[in-house]
Amino acid sequence: MPYDSVSDLPDSVKNNLPKHAREIYKEAYNNAWNEYKDSEDRQGDASREETSHQVAWAAVKEKYKKENDKWVKKQESSG
Repeated sequence: MPYDSVSDLPDSVKNNLPKHAREIYKEAYNNAWNEYKDSEDRQGDASREETSHQVAWAAVKEKYKKENDKWVKKQESSG
């Protein structure tokens, strides 16, 4: 089910990600929820919710990385 706000995200997301990363997660999750509503659009037997969480984490990992126990923004490449 889509999230209305970042405060609705699971505790594992809210308690670990910085605010901007939580916003990325929410938007990616909600977009994936709509995009993968049909089971034939998902890989294997993954549920709609599972697929949406996977897409959301992938989106966060494009901009953030985990250092020790903390998520930090990746450096912008200048190339």
